Amino acid sequence: MLRRSRSCYLSFAPHFAHQYGAVWVDYRGIYDATTRAAGFDYFENSRRATYAQRNYAIANPMGWDCYSKDIWGLSASDGPGDLVINFKGKPTQFYGYAAYGPKGMPDEEDHGTLAPTAAVASIPFAPEICIPAAWALRNFQGGRLYGKYGFFDSFNPSFRDTHVSLRSGSVDGRLGWVDNDYLSDNQGPILGMIANYKTGIIWNATRKVPNLVRGLKRAGFTGDWLNGT
Repeated sequence: MLRRSRSCYLSFAPHFAHQYGAVWVDYRGIYDATTRAAGFDYFENSRRATYAQRNYAIANPMGWDCYSKDIWGLSASDGPGDLVINFKGKPTQFYGYAAYGPKGMPDEEDHGTLAPTAAVASIPFAPEICIPAAWALRNFQGGRLYGKYGFFDSFNPSFRDTHVSLRSGSVDGRLGWVDNDYLSDNQGPILGMIANYKTGIIWNATRKVPNLVRGLKRAGFTGDWLNGT
């Protein structure tokens, strides 16, 4: 459930919740009862949530390795596995697939696992921070996160135990864990949102879908392009 956060945006810890609807719907300038009361639309809400993800990585309250202004993004993704290993001298719990999100938010789950889709699929919301992140992730550790079909689903530089049995991916004792899976629910938004940022092709098409327009209006959305349909 979406809840109002202290940072003045509707929060949901794993970042996919701010992306999946926006792949298909151009939320710029249209409002429902919640966003009318807040004073900004869902597109702006997602922009604020994107900045919050980056700011969280910069602050890095859990002390995970490699979080930075360009290496960031927590979302639902693969993880190295349900394992306890040593991290900075302490037994530390890690997980496999989970809805990862910043510590201190509703539904928090930060165990050092980052997902490229969180930053890259947010390019329309905040290109000024997401494009540098996309390049940094593409070149991270010599391109280790990028394979034949694009970005691997996730990675965890803090997970360096080479003696455990993994659910997926591989571990380097110096560089950490990288997944070897491509998950469609994370790959798809990357492609769709880059296309929307460059040309608006999906948004322009779905604006003309009668059932979508009717559904938005029945949900209470008004404003901008909906007023002319």
